[in-house]
Amino acid sequence: MVKPRLSVAIIAHDEAADLAACLASVRGLADEVVVADCDSSDGTGAVARRAGARVFRRPNLANIHVNTSFALARCRGDWILNLDPDERISRALAREITHVIRRPRADAAYDMPRRNYYFGRWLRHGAKYPDPVRRLYRRGAARFPNRHVHEKVRVRGRIGSLREALDHHPYPDLAAYLRKLDFYARFQARFLARRGVRPSARLAVRYLAWLPASRFVRRYVFWLGFLDGLPGFLACVHDALTHILTYAHLELD
Repeated sequence: MVKPRLSVAIIAHDEAADLAACLASVRGLADEVVVADCDSSDGTGAVARRAGARVFRRPNLANIHVNTSFALARCRGDWILNLDPDERISRALAREITHVIRRPRADAAYDMPRRNYYFGRWLRHGAKYPDPVRRLYRRGAARFPNRHVHEKVRVRGRIGSLREALDHHPYPDLAAYLRKLDFYARFQARFLARRGVRPSARLAVRYLAWLPASRFVRRYVFWLGFLDGLPGFLACVHDALTHILTYAHLELD
């Protein structure tokens, strides 16, 4: 039986610090790595090239899935594993991926659990685990609608599930925490504005009070986020503040 070829697709903007570890984690697993370098100025492209990746320079678009779609289209493998630079593939997950893509009747795509690390701590509660993500699919079977930063890839065919987890390190420090908080809020505000949503008293109550309060209480109290200590508290605060800053950008930008 011919071994299926696996492509890894990554988009990156100023991710030189994280990208090397991500690429190292797929060494021996990927038959090729495609990196869409989105206007980086920190040597991201050079890091990718040193690791043997095929690098394509792109504008840094606000809707990151447009660039994700660009990278997916340039993959030549039978299967595609789509990763962010702050994600890592464990040896156990690599073995499972290798096993499932060799199945004669493999599904069209696979979800996998994700371990989210905030400030170096794996969060087991507050809806941060298992946090399933759809990242492995046959080439040509999946596409992004390219409308929203948090949208899921659409798949033609059956979707299976992996047991081993993908490791995610989105917030190594407070600087990254604050930068990404503003990024997601600003993107959501622009998304709402394009859909014709305008500031109002009713919307202010929803975004400044109801959504942040209900989301924080649900995740921190009912879903036991408090068991993850200070990182768990900050994760729940992040989720609540995103709504407040979204409305602030909608009103003030």
